[in-house]
Amino acid sequence: MTTQEQFDAFAAELARELGTHCRTAPLPAEDTSRLIVDDDGRALRLRQRDSRHPERLRVYAALPDESEVSAPSIGVTASSTRHVAREIVRRLYPLHAEAVQHAAEITALRQAEEDARRSAVEAVTRSLPGSVVQELHRRTRIEWQRVTGPQGEYGPARVDLLWAVVGPCGKSVRIEVSSHPDAVVPMLAAFARAHEGS
Repeated sequence: MTTQEQFDAFAAELARELGTHCRTAPLPAEDTSRLIVDDDGRALRLRQRDSRHPERLRVYAALPDESEVSAPSIGVTASSTRHVAREIVRRLYPLHAEAVQHAAEITALRQAEEDARRSAVEAVTRSLPGSVVQELHRRTRIEWQRVTGPQGEYGPARVDLLWAVVGPCGKSVRIEVSSHPDAVVPMLAAFARAHEGS
């Protein structure tokens, strides 16, 4: 297999050997490669990584999201499509199934984290009407401000600022407050009283 056309023909024959209505598609890559997908949506990336050794193939289990779980792969000699198919079924498919299971567990964990964080954010924003919410990587930042001035007289306005960062699991909230001491001290005292004995 020294040309893309020969490689494509090998991949098509390999897809037939794997069965389950496998089909092939091109892969945008610099080296000779092909995608093989079956009816279950399971995908493989077939690559010839070194043109000096065209008989050496690398087969990767393609995953929907490879940012959290790296795709397993095997090296195999392209002695025949039957041999490559047998090695894929024997060695790569079990690794592929494990990787898909691991990816599903991570996705479920991330979703649970997001749900818990969203609940905590909603509780904080209910207490701070008009606050602005900004999503960060696995955290949420909430900013609230209030501008007040002296009652019935001219003078500089006072700005009360509060920033809250809700952690990944929604189990912690970090608060920063910027205000005049006569506003902050009663707030801290109320917080301390609310948590006495807990």
